[in-house]
Amino acid sequence: MDTNTASRPRAGQHREAGAAIQVAGLVKKFGGAAAVDGLDLTVPRGGVLGLLGPNGAGKTTTIRILATLTRPDAGTARVLGHDVVAEAAAVRRQIGVTGQSATIDDNLTGRENLQLQGRLLGLRGPAARARAAALLAEFDLAGAARRPVLTYSGGMRRRLDLACRLVVPPALLFLDEPTTGLDPQSRTAVWATVRELVRQGTTVLLTTQYLEEADQLSDQIVVLNHGRVIASGTPGQLKAAAGTGVLRVRLTDPGDRELARQVLTAALGVAIGRDGDPAVLTARIAGTGADQAGDQQGSAAVAWAIARLAGDGIGVAAFSLGQPSLDEVFLGLTGHATEEAA
Repeated sequence: MDTNTASRPRAGQHREAGAAIQVAGLVKKFGGAAAVDGLDLTVPRGGVLGLLGPNGAGKTTTIRILATLTRPDAGTARVLGHDVVAEAAAVRRQIGVTGQSATIDDNLTGRENLQLQGRLLGLRGPAARARAAALLAEFDLAGAARRPVLTYSGGMRRRLDLACRLVVPPALLFLDEPTTGLDPQSRTAVWATVRELVRQGTTVLLTTQYLEEADQLSDQIVVLNHGRVIASGTPGQLKAAAGTGVLRVRLTDPGDRELARQVLTAALGVAIGRDGDPAVLTARIAGTGADQAGDQQGSAAVAWAIARLAGDGIGVAAFSLGQPSLDEVFLGLTGHATEEAA
């Protein structure tokens, strides 16, 4: 691909030692309230860091500071080795940002938006046209390439906005809730694009309210609350640290659910949840997921409870005991459901 990237580094050229992002004691206040409160954060080069937290946790403010769009009140932040305040221009030359709302020109066509972005980033005319055509095909927008963006649906606008950020793949890409409003097929396509960018060497900082998305894409996750880091680790580590497992029981007859709930409550001594599926019950089992002894203890309790169901003539089609979902971990850490769940 002829990208003529003299004015901007090509993805994959930033694998040298050193963190992609280094933040120490970062503070940003609005009207006396701290949106970011003494934040410390290190993001290694390569891979995807998922930045999670409830509304008001400081995620978007953090990204705006790192992208040089907002000045911090205190602390330091370096992006790809450059200070975000003193060397803002150097930072901007190496990053891409996709925010919560599209930043494309409604009066231009999809193709014109992409070609314009390419020319602004230093591509010559033929290279800009070729790159625009490739991205329109990749994001399933080729059929709407000649239409003004103001005629696009919300999902189409989101896909075009992300495509514009990828005309020349940046060394560091900020994705602030990039798949909001997308249908499942489009969301899956965005995930594939992110994985390919990482394979080519781009570092990605992702914020999302879809915890399945964080689970699918993130190598590491940092959970923010009230502008501070309250937990970090791989998705698996965060799930294991929750210290609980989740039992899911599928009944043969949905009509037995209330009786089965009473039996399981008595056998396990925990609250039994009703799933959206009328044949399924769930329960959180303490002690599982943290260590081998806890796993054995939890498994024994589950085996006893399933035996009690059989003894009372309640048929069980299937059951499983596994790690909690990332949604359940998030709720336990922050005391809030995600906006998606809400």
